[in-house]
Amino acid sequence: MADVNRGNRPLSPHLQIYRPQLNMVTSILTRITGNALILGGILVTWWFVAAASGPEAFESFNGFLTSWFGDLILFGSLWALWYHLLAGLRHLYWDTGRGLDKSEIKNLSLAVLGGSAVLTILTALIV
Repeated sequence: MADVNRGNRPLSPHLQIYRPQLNMVTSILTRITGNALILGGILVTWWFVAAASGPEAFESFNGFLTSWFGDLILFGSLWALWYHLLAGLRHLYWDTGRGLDKSEIKNLSLAVLGGSAVLTILTALIV
């Protein structure tokens, strides 16, 4: 029989009630950076194809990559690489059954965010 008393049931939480949590944001960022790394792989493939196609094609690609927009893409790709690596290490740590308390989850999320920023800046300065 159909439930005719639908108005008395509670509604599911939605964004007006449910606040985004740090762990949720870092999980979403892990998925976004994984997809961004796919785009970075396409960029590397474009570089190889341009190098194999001849000096004119390589100079065209090199002009794009050494522009301010290319530098921005490379810096973002570098951050995505470090972030995704650290988030993956965090998940491996969680797979051992450790670090699953709320305070530890928050601290690990902050460590992934801070660590990726520091490692990105250090790598950019070194390279």
